[in-house]
Amino acid sequence: MKIRKAMLADAKGIAKVHVDSWRTTYSGIVPDEFLQQLSYESRENMWKRGIPNGHIFVAENEKGEIFGFACGGKERSGNYEYYQGELYAIYILKEYQGQGLGKKLIVPVVKQLLDKNINTMLVLVLEENKSCLFYEALGARKLDKVEDEIGGKTLIEAVYGWDNLKASFNTMF
Repeated sequence: MKIRKAMLADAKGIAKVHVDSWRTTYSGIVPDEFLQQLSYESRENMWKRGIPNGHIFVAENEKGEIFGFACGGKERSGNYEYYQGELYAIYILKEYQGQGLGKKLIVPVVKQLLDKNINTMLVLVLEENKSCLFYEALGARKLDKVEDEIGGKTLIEAVYGWDNLKASFNTMF
């Protein structure tokens, strides 16, 4: 397993992980019609635009196939003055989950934030998603709840935050 910064050529692999992860992770949470209409092509185009501008990291297996990705940067909402950084996304194909790879994928995101003197970070996660436990295990604390509409359904997102990235992730560097 290798984790590295994403390249433009990775857009197709990232899109596949993105769509497949949404379909497995959010089944029973997000409306099925919405999940079924997710398209590899539209996600690939989205990632082609995002890769040159973003801090996106991929995890690939021994065959060079992408099975996970994470990305982050500056906090986007402006609603949480104390928190300067944000973990925008982390997705891992179902068959690779539960092996400690999520922690390894977060590390380069945290490092790039620390390199910019950003020592706090948020992540928003659907409250019904069992990955809330993952963030709590990494030392994040629940700060807030916000409503989001996905596929015509109102869902609750939990807002988690890390007050000190250096202290929370120091042992992982």
